[in-house]
Amino acid sequence: MSTPELTHDAFLGGRLNLWQPKQGYRAGVDPVLLAACIPAKAGESVLDLGCGAGAAALCLGTRVEGLELHGLELQPFYADLAVQNAAENGVALTVHKGNVADMPAALKERRFNHVITNPPYFDRETGSKANDAGREVAMGGASLSLWLEAAARRLAPKGYLTLICRAERVPELLAGLPAYLGSTELWPIVPRVGQPSQLVLLRARHSGRAAFRLHAGLLMHEGAAHGADGESYTAAVNAVLRHAAALPFAKI
Repeated sequence: MSTPELTHDAFLGGRLNLWQPKQGYRAGVDPVLLAACIPAKAGESVLDLGCGAGAAALCLGTRVEGLELHGLELQPFYADLAVQNAAENGVALTVHKGNVADMPAALKERRFNHVITNPPYFDRETGSKANDAGREVAMGGASLSLWLEAAARRLAPKGYLTLICRAERVPELLAGLPAYLGSTELWPIVPRVGQPSQLVLLRARHSGRAAFRLHAGLLMHEGAAHGADGESYTAAVNAVLRHAAALPFAKI
């Protein structure tokens, strides 16, 4: 099997540079937004489930120094890229190869302050199979309910699970959260004014007792439609993507 062609892509205004396959599953804006809204502090531990080439974990580690970062990735090719990307960017990241449904013993023995994930976006019961085999595994290697349960089991008491997922899966997300997770917050991501949300950020806390909160949407772009050439990100989103700013959950 030939080695896929790679690209070397800049994130966070060039503060982070990642090797990714030219074709197939590639990190975009989603993992950057996910990493930006994690309120992790130096000394805390973070697990990225389905870490791919390391985008979310390494974005977080670039913004917050002193974290203990771990990633779990099923596909060896992506896991190896994550290791390489971490080393080249000088961010400490321990990458475990394995399945969410049957994690390596080293992870089963651990609990983390934060678990983050960009879980399977599409329901394999209704969606069509992706053309790229790597993307198909990344999207549909496990059911969403399994991902949620696996993530929750790795949380320390009072730890946070934070994820980004497609808006149409919100009912399934809320139904699939284990009962011992609470203080659930949902933050829709809105492409433009007047357009429906396509993605959501969701946070829940181990042993949390606060009432459910549905926040006003995070607006991605200025204007009702794409106009002239160039970017149209809102100031808050631009600060995240270009300047490695934090995105306090639902404070925009």
